[in-house]
Amino acid sequence: MAVYTDVSDEALAEFLAGYDIGRLVAFRGIAEGVENTNFSLRTTAGDFILTLYERRVDPADLPWFLGLMRHLAEGGINCPLPVAGRDGEALRMLCGRHAAITTFLPGVWPRRISQAHCRPLGEALARLHLAGAAYAPRRANALGPQAWPPLLEKCRARADEVQDGLSDELAEASGTIVAHWPAGLPCGHIHADLFPDNVFFLDGRLSGLIDFYFACTDFLAYDVAICLNAWCFEPDGAFNATRARALLAGYGAVRPLTQDECAALPLLAQGSALRFLLTRLYDWLNTPSGALVTPKNPLDYLRRLRFHLGTRDFHAYGL
Repeated sequence: MAVYTDVSDEALAEFLAGYDIGRLVAFRGIAEGVENTNFSLRTTAGDFILTLYERRVDPADLPWFLGLMRHLAEGGINCPLPVAGRDGEALRMLCGRHAAITTFLPGVWPRRISQAHCRPLGEALARLHLAGAAYAPRRANALGPQAWPPLLEKCRARADEVQDGLSDELAEASGTIVAHWPAGLPCGHIHADLFPDNVFFLDGRLSGLIDFYFACTDFLAYDVAICLNAWCFEPDGAFNATRARALLAGYGAVRPLTQDECAALPLLAQGSALRFLLTRLYDWLNTPSGALVTPKNPLDYLRRLRFHLGTRDFHAYGL
């Protein structure tokens, strides 16, 4: 469950009075998600999502996130459009939390990933990258390579509780990856968290991208590497080259990767796997028992990391 903050009928009524979106019809919490509190909101004007921002989201970054979403939506990307109140502001306060209403996107995320999902995913990611180019504000990646060694240090003392030898293995991998991290690759605004539960499909077509609250300005190909990790591995940890080939073909049909990006792909995939392994490891070790959210197993990403460390070049990904 991911409803961290309860919203009373009275608080909701007062909050909605600041909008011109009709009368309330239905309101319920959304159990999916990890970082924020989300509610499904139906009014006489249509369906919306109400988000209260919790945990890792820095309130100072919220105008950037909402601005990017508006820019992308107005540029033809199917993503939530922030709804402004009567005062013209999209970001407000509710129950002591920063909050915003966005438009609702129809569709469901794929519980069983197939090759048919991966090409449209690649196409949509490339379109997102191209559409984001005209959004001038930048936001550094707070979970980029500079953050990995400090995050590992916070976990090292207990990492072997998860698996024997994990602490030393991650230290070695982190040192190698960070030391060889590429420079000078094409840069822009990336989603940075485009997991299957953030991509909606409807009637066999990709219908929308959601959850932009890790978005940042970084290497575009790093976003591709994140998707390779999130979409192209089987539950048993095996790499699915067919899915990877479809994802990369879809991306390349809209925005071809440069030679330098192709050459850097194994290292970017290693870094992507390490980033999610470390944040999952930290949550695994620090989430109290009885918490509303069950932490994800970091070892799923250890298998991915080992695969990428063992690749010889970008041909392993179907390029």
